[in-house]
Amino acid sequence: MSKNLVIVESPAKAKTIKKFLGSTYKIEASMGHVRDLPKSQMGIDFENDYEPKYITIRGKGDLLAKLRKEARKASKIYLATDPDREGEAISWHLLHALKLEESEDNKVYRITFNEITKQAVKDSIKQARNIDMHLVDAQQARRVLDRVVGYNISPLLWKKVKKGLSAGRVQSVALKLICDREKEINAFIPEEYWTIDAGIADKKTNDQFVAAFYGTEDGKMKLESKDDVDQVLKAIEGNPFTVGSIKEGERKKKPYLPFTTSTLQQEASKQLNFSAVKTMRIAQQLYEGVDVKGRGTISLITYLRTDSTRISDEAHNHAVEYIRSAFGDAYANPANITAKKKGSVQDAHEAIRPSYIDVKPSETKDSLSRDQFRLYTLIWNRFIASRMQPAVYTTKQVRVLSAGYVFTAALSVIKFEGYLKVYGKEEEKADNQQIANITETSELALEEIDEKQHFTQHPPRYSEASLVKTLEENGVGRPSTYAPTIATISARGYISKEGRQLFPTEMGEVVNDILGDFFDEVVNVQFTAEMEEKLDDVEIGKIEWKDILRDFYPHFEETLQKAEAELEKVEIKDEETDIPCDKCGRMMVIKMGKYGKFLACPGFPECRNAKPILEKVDDVYCHKCGGQMLVKKTKKGRRYYGCENNPECDFMTWYKPTSVKCELCGSLMVEKGDKLLCSNDECKHVIEKN
Repeated sequence: MSKNLVIVESPAKAKTIKKFLGSTYKIEASMGHVRDLPKSQMGIDFENDYEPKYITIRGKGDLLAKLRKEARKASKIYLATDPDREGEAISWHLLHALKLEESEDNKVYRITFNEITKQAVKDSIKQARNIDMHLVDAQQARRVLDRVVGYNISPLLWKKVKKGLSAGRVQSVALKLICDREKEINAFIPEEYWTIDAGIADKKTNDQFVAAFYGTEDGKMKLESKDDVDQVLKAIEGNPFTVGSIKEGERKKKPYLPFTTSTLQQEASKQLNFSAVKTMRIAQQLYEGVDVKGRGTISLITYLRTDSTRISDEAHNHAVEYIRSAFGDAYANPANITAKKKGSVQDAHEAIRPSYIDVKPSETKDSLSRDQFRLYTLIWNRFIASRMQPAVYTTKQVRVLSAGYVFTAALSVIKFEGYLKVYGKEEEKADNQQIANITETSELALEEIDEKQHFTQHPPRYSEASLVKTLEENGVGRPSTYAPTIATISARGYISKEGRQLFPTEMGEVVNDILGDFFDEVVNVQFTAEMEEKLDDVEIGKIEWKDILRDFYPHFEETLQKAEAELEKVEIKDEETDIPCDKCGRMMVIKMGKYGKFLACPGFPECRNAKPILEKVDDVYCHKCGGQMLVKKTKKGRRYYGCENNPECDFMTWYKPTSVKCELCGSLMVEKGDKLLCSNDECKHVIEKN
């Protein structure tokens, strides 16, 4: 008896599905894409209306032969690749690679499921359909568009900068954002400001709180210098502090919505220190299926590429039932809340949530890797919290008066935990002080005055989390593209990562400048966002996919020709230095490499001598040997700081060293955020900058 054939992308997914369908189904994996554009050529027939020239991916021949054999024996064939554009395209390519489009008995079907559960898989077979060519065409449009841009611009970079460089449509926008932020930081001029905090106590109850300087009864007042501070301190010296007013109230804090792809990447970065790529890799494992003791191979989360916060009524009701049983009726929110749809939100899939509410993280701990467990716990907790009631705070806004000046304090206490019972409690910092029993008739005493000088801070460098958020807010990219976009510009050596901060490398800045000078219309944020909207229009059948190419390519070709002509006139000469080559005596020149500039002998290839360019950290010397501290880079381009006397002296640090020495052990203090840390790990001395 012939069996039904189900083709998925991965062996893990095949293993998970197999137990749901029984012995009448054969489950096979395509191992991802089976056809693509060739790497060795453009692969687009411009004379034939931009027709792509697909070829079988190298190494897939034996696999396709096996799948063809299974397809011939099968009574029905179900293409069960992922439920998005990419998955639809893989199914379409399988249809052609296995020559199933020639089948006359209509035995090929497309099935999709947002979660890999028995019910979802069986329902998908009942709702089997034809391949959605609108989805396929949206993927084809993106693939061809990226190929046209990348394969035309990249050779220009090879000629003028360095062989092997490449440019991408979406990746170039991400690089531009990072480079523009670095320019903002370099141009930033700090401004001085001061704060005054008054430690105040109730004379009768001795309840204490801190009130911050606000201004006068007429309004807020800036403290821009020490003179401004001294004027206030002189006025209040010896004068009483009295309660001006107290405003009591209640504040609610709503729970976070369940995760989308973007918010999952952001939160996993902040809470777990995962890169976007790592988050997606682990989420893919949780989605496709893992072995859980006592349950076998099961999928733990729903589909991971989504921009929707929508939750099915069934999943919502299960969560509400769980919350009522675990915490009580007061904690459950029966309303199925979701975010309002924005223009670019497709809402094709639910938010990311647990596939099974009853599979609590504690049950999986012994079955999952540490990182899998941490990510599953984050997703499970976030989803449960999203179905809970808001946290409720009792608040007091206190205005304190002295010598015509106003100080204010925001006091609060949690009245009802709500969703904080499950998620986000660690984020509730001590900014909100505990409510003191202060009344309008309380007699106050000034316990202490704390005056501090501050300087405005430059805008922060992007982290992976904030870059993903910015790309999403600007409509650049979609859930499936955020992680590979960042991974690509990192792999090309255009950016480096220090801690969580993303820096443009010298190479990245050079490439960004060239792209900005010659291809600004192609790689700017607005153009890329508009192109994403057009791809969405293809997906819903509003426009034909080749119309995008027909509109785009003629103008792009003009831009390309103009750029080629102008770049021909640009001669990038090697900068000569006064440093002699210690092998042949020629004066070394500055060359551009993958991770920035380096010194090289101009006698190449006869003389292959090369050295790194070492930038000094001004007025900072090693506490171990007195050597000059230098800015250095690892082989992967990550910046660090080391002594000039290396390897004789082994001192190095990932954080920028200062001339300040630790008062406890004498080691150099290094900058980390708004603190100075001792570079000696055993010392742990910390100094607040402000």
